Amino acid sequence: MSRRVFVVGAGVAGLAAAVEAQRRGARVVLHEAASHAGGRCRSFFDSKLGVTLDNGNHLLLSGNQSTMAYLRAIGAAESLIGPTQPEYPFFDVTSGDAWTIRMSSGRLPRWIFDADARVPGTQPADYLPILPLFFAKPGRTIDESVRRKDRVWNLLVRPLLRAMLNADPSEASAELAAGLLRETVAQGGQACRPLVARSGLSHAFVEPALRLLQYGGADIRFGSRVAGIGISGTDSRERVSSLAFEGAAEPVVLGADDAVVLAVPPDAARRVVPDLSAPQASRAIVTVHFAADAPAGMSDWIFAADGRLSVTLADSGRWLSTPHEELARLTWLETAKAVRMPAVPTPPWRVVVEEHATFAAVPAQEGSRPATRTRWHNFTLAGDWTATGLPATIEGAIRSGQKAVDALLNPSMER
Repeated sequence: MSRRVFVVGAGVAGLAAAVEAQRRGARVVLHEAASHAGGRCRSFFDSKLGVTLDNGNHLLLSGNQSTMAYLRAIGAAESLIGPTQPEYPFFDVTSGDAWTIRMSSGRLPRWIFDADARVPGTQPADYLPILPLFFAKPGRTIDESVRRKDRVWNLLVRPLLRAMLNADPSEASAELAAGLLRETVAQGGQACRPLVARSGLSHAFVEPALRLLQYGGADIRFGSRVAGIGISGTDSRERVSSLAFEGAAEPVVLGADDAVVLAVPPDAARRVVPDLSAPQASRAIVTVHFAADAPAGMSDWIFAADGRLSVTLADSGRWLSTPHEELARLTWLETAKAVRMPAVPTPPWRVVVEEHATFAAVPAQEGSRPATRTRWHNFTLAGDWTATGLPATIEGAIRSGQKAVDALLNPSMER
């Protein structure tokens, strides 16, 4: 009989873990507290706008290797779309200027020597102060690692890193920024092509994974919230021997060869795992969807497709108390400038708030991210909040799920 792997949590980290475990021959039992899978990476039908929306905008890059491997595994490799070249349109709301960054394909950054490809009004030497950020030391902020702040900083680096880390560079971890830059920018333009889900996040990341798991015989249980774990054994041979779920009469008893991947948010993990070190501070993301036709394209965190515009407000805690109608109006005033549309009236809109969208990507929280392995040999952790070396991204979440299963099932890694 094949080994059972219990995956607790069906967000994208849990789905990645379940797919990887099934691929390696394990029998998967997937528990999810909600009535649906996907976590913060999902789609829903909005009756007000009459379209299917993603709960938030997620930008992926062609160099996200774990993500691409996951999509191939679930048969959804063609679900992402984007430009064939690594191009990023930018718009400056203050000046009204628009331009496009056109990265060169190879690792050598030839684009900074092309006036038509770099930030307008800059010279190649202006990009040198950013180099130390690629080798940033732990405990420092991005601001502390970049000494000279000019047009390159203000019009390219700061807005890009703010969006990708969901934290302002004045407080964001330089170590996390360095990890992100080394895996993308340092690999050349072909690792930096922007990609989005063609028909929504659920269609790309969730539904194909569930179909694959069901076809492979996985036991998928929605509305099953973990309440605690049972421990047995002594000293170095301690193991997780049972899982308790809310509303269940008896805990689930684990066999000698069974294993568990806990892929729940950090606050839920702390309630389940004794003395777990995990990030406690979080940052919000607000997404405003508009029913509006606009030129196809993408400018920073403005996404335009299929008769709608979706705008992401990163690190948006200051907007949480703003009435949604006012927030939509203010967001449209800026968005309309970027897409060259009338500022009034505001198109039909929908505001989606994720108050605890990501862990706070600041040095103090980076130090509290736990490793995949725990002190129990049959119990691992997954989630974008674990120590992936990346900020809270889909790539980090998927990588964590794959790594969690690898730690359980790869004999060469066993202690």
